[in-house]
Amino acid sequence: MGFHTFDADGADRLERAAVRYRWVSAEEVVGPFAAGEFGVLADLGSGTGFYTDDVAERVETVYGVDVQPEMHEYYREKGVPENVELVASDVADLPFADDELDGAFSTMTYHEFASPEALTEIARAVRAGGPLVVFDWSADGDGDHGPPVDERFTAADAVAALEAAGFEVDSASTRTETFGVVARAP
Repeated sequence: MGFHTFDADGADRLERAAVRYRWVSAEEVVGPFAAGEFGVLADLGSGTGFYTDDVAERVETVYGVDVQPEMHEYYREKGVPENVELVASDVADLPFADDELDGAFSTMTYHEFASPEALTEIARAVRAGGPLVVFDWSADGDGDHGPPVDERFTAADAVAALEAAGFEVDSASTRTETFGVVARAP
């Protein structure tokens, strides 16, 4: 299960707003950060910056973390907001100090990094109580969109893994083809 990385040659597909917002709206990603003081966030698996841009409008700094330099190249060509810093890194080895991030989010990339090591690393980098917002393709879906079903996780899988890493889960939901989880760092 998991660890399917999106082919950077198809990066143009990640910029289709009607398709992307069909599965996860900007409001769903931004919402958990709207009520607090969140100056520094990380987008884990930022890709072309589609959702990074939505969040960047509302915070001081967003680190666009992606393991594929080609995704950052695409984002640079598209235009990176001034308050977004691109970071080439695996989520299991984040280059941030302990508690440096006020929160983090991942849209449709959890299945690419969902290892115990990566979740422990996120818990280390996000300040205590800081939110982690995760939306991804669900193993409960039919597989017509996104990665193959056998490479996905369920919301229950994500909740169990996050809790094992010390996160406190605020909410979890399963939708037609995706799931959403909002948790707090230990």
